Amino acid sequence: LNDEYEVTLLLDNGVDLHSYQPTAADIAKIATCDVFIYVGGESDGWVEDALTEATNKNMQVINLLDVLGDTVKEEEIKEGMEVEEEEGESEEGPEYDEHVWLSLKNTQILASAIKDSLKTVDPKNADIYEENCNSYTDKLSALDGEYSSTIKGSKQNTLLFGDRFPFRYLVDDYGLDYYAAFVGCSAETEASFETIVFLAGKVDEIGLSNILVMENSNHKIAQTIINNTKEKNQGIIVLDSMQSTTSKDIEAGETYLSIMKKNLGVLKTALN
Repeated sequence: LNDEYEVTLLLDNGVDLHSYQPTAADIAKIATCDVFIYVGGESDGWVEDALTEATNKNMQVINLLDVLGDTVKEEEIKEGMEVEEEEGESEEGPEYDEHVWLSLKNTQILASAIKDSLKTVDPKNADIYEENCNSYTDKLSALDGEYSSTIKGSKQNTLLFGDRFPFRYLVDDYGLDYYAAFVGCSAETEASFETIVFLAGKVDEIGLSNILVMENSNHKIAQTIINNTKEKNQGIIVLDSMQSTTSKDIEAGETYLSIMKKNLGVLKTALN
């Protein structure tokens, strides 16, 4: 099957979904594809126009937020967060948290939706898609069980991010609490003195040994938080949101499962 298929990763230059804008070549590629998969949040506002250019009228379009329906969460403003002026109430309605793939439970549902679309465009291989989806879902379910047991046996129940926080679906799956400098889709890069002091106070209050950041963070805010704690000796560890994964990473062997397994190790360190 691999020889029959061409898979294009549009976000392939290390830019995360909030900053991505398609090129003319990207629009042309989208126009002729058989299956188009996108997240569907505010960051994907360009998609509707791109799809009007489609020449393949039988294209299967998968909007991940639509697939998940009522289980999609609104962005959450937690105590202590730096709030952008335009955040909160919007005339266009609530802003939804787009980072749905960071839930292993969500991903099982999304894999099934992708499988159904592949069966539609390639019915002769339907049995293979069904078999592969069942096998993959079993692996996702097993890793979900590992997350549950690891987190259940941890000393702490709270994560603290000196960064944006795209992991709401993940923490909600396992009953974890969190504090963070910014919401997951924030464009802010500087935290106020009040936010720094609040988060440093939480590190001291809870007794955290590590502060978390996203991939590609410059660690500046996290380090400033550490500098304002009593002990000033916390570690900085990285939880990967997969927003900057490239085809080179994939060629080197990175997969959704491998990254989520690494993230489990990071959570184990953060919570113990």
